[in-house]
Amino acid sequence: MASTSTVSSSSALSTLVVDGKAPRQPQPQKSQTLLTSLPPPPALHSPPLSSASAYCRKIARNVAAMATGEAPAEVAAAELPEIFKSSKEAWDKVEDKYAVSSLAVAGVVALWVSTGMIWAIDRVPLIPGVLELVGIGYTGWFAYKNLVFKPDREALFRKIKDIYGEVTGSS
Repeated sequence: MASTSTVSSSSALSTLVVDGKAPRQPQPQKSQTLLTSLPPPPALHSPPLSSASAYCRKIARNVAAMATGEAPAEVAAAELPEIFKSSKEAWDKVEDKYAVSSLAVAGVVALWVSTGMIWAIDRVPLIPGVLELVGIGYTGWFAYKNLVFKPDREALFRKIKDIYGEVTGSS
């Protein structure tokens, strides 16, 4: 191990170098006081979530007012009753509200269950790839059978129009 010492021109200052590494110099007090006097970054002073959402709603009202040339209160008063009015009219036309509500809840539950099933199937290895290949194959077969030749295309369009007429009740 080699240790050397260097002596500067003043005898009070000397630096000891051990194994080619200089010792750490103490940080000057000036930079520490400079850092403590700086304000914290702006990200730390973000407004609470509730005031931020209120601010966004205020901006949205102002943008709508600027687009229509009306005051924000007039825009809100003009739009909301029309939306609620049409939905209230549709709800009033329903005779069996309990059945419609039950069907809506059953639909949400069925959507939730089907999403869980699809997620579970997607987690099984090989099945998503196989199902993708089946889908590509069926799409190709359907396009060849119904879309390539003109008579087949016309028959498909007739069939779609017939089904549309049955669903809507028009001829």
